[in-house]
Amino acid sequence: MQLLNHISRNNLKGDWWGGLTAAIIALPMALTFGVASGAGPEAGLWGAVLVGLFATLFGGTPTLISEPTGPMTVVMTAVIANLTASNPENGMAMAFTVVMLAGVFQILLGLLRLGRYITQMPYTVISGFMSGIGFILIVLQLGPALGQRGPPGGVMGTLQNLPQLLAGVKPLELLLAAITIAILWFTPQRIKKFLPPQVLALVFGTILSLTLIPSLGSSFGIDEGIRRIGEISAGLPSLQIPAFGTDQLGLMLADAAVLGALGCIDALLTSVVADSLTRTEHNSNKELLGQGLGNLVSGLFGGIAGAGATMGTVANIQTGARSALSGIIRAVILMVAILALPGFVAPIPMAVLAGIALKVGFDIVDWGFLKRAHRISTKGALILYVVIGLTVLWDLIVAVGVGVFLANMLTIDRLSQRQSDVVKSISTADDDLNLPQEEKALLDAGKGRVLLFQLTGDMIFGVAKTIGREHNAIGQCNAIVFDLGAVSHLGVTAALAVENAVEEAVKAKRHVYVVGAAGTTRKRLETLKLFELLPADHTQLTRAQALAAAVEAIKS
Repeated sequence: MQLLNHISRNNLKGDWWGGLTAAIIALPMALTFGVASGAGPEAGLWGAVLVGLFATLFGGTPTLISEPTGPMTVVMTAVIANLTASNPENGMAMAFTVVMLAGVFQILLGLLRLGRYITQMPYTVISGFMSGIGFILIVLQLGPALGQRGPPGGVMGTLQNLPQLLAGVKPLELLLAAITIAILWFTPQRIKKFLPPQVLALVFGTILSLTLIPSLGSSFGIDEGIRRIGEISAGLPSLQIPAFGTDQLGLMLADAAVLGALGCIDALLTSVVADSLTRTEHNSNKELLGQGLGNLVSGLFGGIAGAGATMGTVANIQTGARSALSGIIRAVILMVAILALPGFVAPIPMAVLAGIALKVGFDIVDWGFLKRAHRISTKGALILYVVIGLTVLWDLIVAVGVGVFLANMLTIDRLSQRQSDVVKSISTADDDLNLPQEEKALLDAGKGRVLLFQLTGDMIFGVAKTIGREHNAIGQCNAIVFDLGAVSHLGVTAALAVENAVEEAVKAKRHVYVVGAAGTTRKRLETLKLFELLPADHTQLTRAQALAAAVEAIKS
């Protein structure tokens, strides 16, 4: 496996403009997510630099831009809130340790080559999960948008304290948040091509907060201060020594697994988007290694967790980027901006960042699928709503687990019903039977005492019940031919059902033949020692030969 990502000098102009555009977009988003997470603006900025740089250098998607994202920030917010509440002194250090552990978790998934399995989940589960995260982000930003600190308790705490938040609303900050959302929503497309609306909202909102908004407040007799980011450190980030709390170790490991798994899903889904735009194919396992290294280094230097960001990736590609050089350029530009321009960040209002986060949350929600899910599939819509509810009101990992379980159960039931139609016990030939005339004649010669037990296609475990039911329905036959010639896959449970059927037929003193078993099907039956139950010449015949032998056997 090539160590570094695809870095090329053949497209310098495109990669430069792609990196510059991605850096401009990353600045307001990193500030927003850093503040929203509770770790502070510096943590968001350095997370954008470090995750982006190392995921770019060692990842498997050349044009992917990695940085703090809405979904990752939602989990990061919960991690910081829980750990600082249980351990005020070391909670923040433990939260950064969780980011490191999440990176290690992602590296392990990459080394185990599990990348291609990460996103193989039903769309109803992915859509419900992401929509739930979007709703969480919206709810958590209601407090800051109303001019107040978000109450403790996450989503439920915010909803329970909503009357108090509304009663204590600060009109000027609410106005700033509303103006920010309006800019993000209504900026004309022709302007978006040259200036990202997030940057426009950040600059315009900050200028308004310093000029027009205070004057407007004074004219209405509103004399309230506007909360701002304040000064940030102009130096390089300091090393964060991993910190573990004995009482919180289990919680930290669980949080790291959730954060790492979500980062994998977020990154690989964005990699698929990048593939569709560039007509290339990413390396999933290598991408997980890059994401893991990025989060490991980010946590080590006090940055929040990140993943592949759709907005930055699409902008990167659309402005001409085609290699990982654009991601490196983006990280360098962003780092220079952090070190050289910290004073420009201080006056940015918190309400403006809340407005940006609210719009991000709204964009994460899969409104298009929510509107039509019930028309496509009632059961699929039910899974979608269950996952959303569990994500918002309970737990992210439980939501995914329950959603995948329900989706798999419905899929297995549907496949089992379909496959049950191809488990047949035939004792009398008819015109619709797909058998050669010679074999039909042999069945008719058996006069109902010779049974052809035919299995076709994939025999998954859901078919075992049908095999047992068909076998139990066998009447007074004297010979059975088990035809496995059209079986493409014989699962363990189905193989045991076949074994049980053969054993019962042998005990009933019937003449039993097993034909057509080949490849992995035969190996599985040999492992079960099924063929030892029968004479050798009863397992090495063709179907026609077995039917002929069965007819002769019942005559004697």
